[in-house]
Amino acid sequence: MQFKAGFRDSRLTAFDGLPGPKRLPQARTGAPVLLGVCFVLLAVTGCKQKAGPPPQGVPEVAVVTVQPERVVITTELPGRTAAFLIAEIRPQVNGLIQKRLFTEGSEVKAGQVLYQIDPAPFQAALDNANASLARAEAGLLSIRLRVERYGDLLADKAISRQDYDDASAAMKQAEAEIRFCKASVDMARINLGYTSVTAPVAGRIGRSSVTDGALVTAYQPVPLATIQQLDPIYVDVPQSTSELLRLQRRLADGRLNHDGTNQDKVKLIMEEGTPYTFEGTLQFQDVTVDPTTGSVILRVVFPNPQGILLPGMFVRAVIIEGVNEQAILAPQQGISRNPKGDPIATIVDAEDIVQVRMVTLDRTIGDKWLVSSGLNPGDRIIVEGVQKARPGTPVKAVPFGAAPQSGLAAEKPVQTSATAN
Repeated sequence: MQFKAGFRDSRLTAFDGLPGPKRLPQARTGAPVLLGVCFVLLAVTGCKQKAGPPPQGVPEVAVVTVQPERVVITTELPGRTAAFLIAEIRPQVNGLIQKRLFTEGSEVKAGQVLYQIDPAPFQAALDNANASLARAEAGLLSIRLRVERYGDLLADKAISRQDYDDASAAMKQAEAEIRFCKASVDMARINLGYTSVTAPVAGRIGRSSVTDGALVTAYQPVPLATIQQLDPIYVDVPQSTSELLRLQRRLADGRLNHDGTNQDKVKLIMEEGTPYTFEGTLQFQDVTVDPTTGSVILRVVFPNPQGILLPGMFVRAVIIEGVNEQAILAPQQGISRNPKGDPIATIVDAEDIVQVRMVTLDRTIGDKWLVSSGLNPGDRIIVEGVQKARPGTPVKAVPFGAAPQSGLAAEKPVQTSATAN
């Protein structure tokens, strides 16, 4: 009994600071007291093992070092194709269509006969004009001889001056009549030629609005057919005036330089997303702003030998704005946004301390951002492990894509052990 009581008193004194009752209830026997003390010791030992995780090393992050590089700045604008030449076929004389001499949708050559108008009335008009001319020329001969005889008689004062003047006036009138008849012959010949309606330009002709036997009138508002020259072909691209002014300002500030001979080269992306085979040439920029859209038209000429591009197609033109010789490109995964929506970049400085930079973004180029301000050459941007990097804390920076070092590998067993506990 004395041994048990002494053992109890010493244990209770050692654990008087523990939470709960400071003293155990009086036990009649020593065995229950001993079991209770053992239970408390096991609980305290378990709490000491779980109190606080083991210390971890400096977090490791993957970084990309930005360096200035030469970048060709381009802009992608939507546009539509337009025919290089458009000719609307209209008759120049009244008549009846005898024959259509082309196949709709085919290629025609310049000067090719497309329609034949009944030439019989115009041939008769030409014959009539020729007859009138011959009659006028025959009458002129006798009048001219009379004037010559009157001139000799007037010198001898055998006739009056009035008779000579009348003969001279008659000769001039006959000469004027001949000129009129010649003009009538020319007009009749021209009208006869107009009965063969020809193609003014080479290209692809569309559908015909008339058939054989149709009556047409000169210069009617509805064209008989339309010819479009498709090789080369135009692409009209609208550009907003705000973008145009921004580009001019950047060129004036020296942030962009002209790309020499390649400045006017334009690439084309088809409607389904595939690139067009041939490059185009920027021909001119319109001088008038469309008040409804606030944009100007850029006209680009593209070769179209295979006839892939048709008028009215929707395309996207990639136009070269200039060259930035000292462009700063940042990976897109290295740029995030703060709660206000402003772009930020998390970097590692020269002392391996995490810092946050406010940046200004220009545009995306591939999988990178073109940064206008906020980053300097040599800055190391965190692209992986940014969740572990807090501003102002040290980190271990490794190049992006490198194998993880031993420090990062050593953290995994510790985390596994803590999870297991």
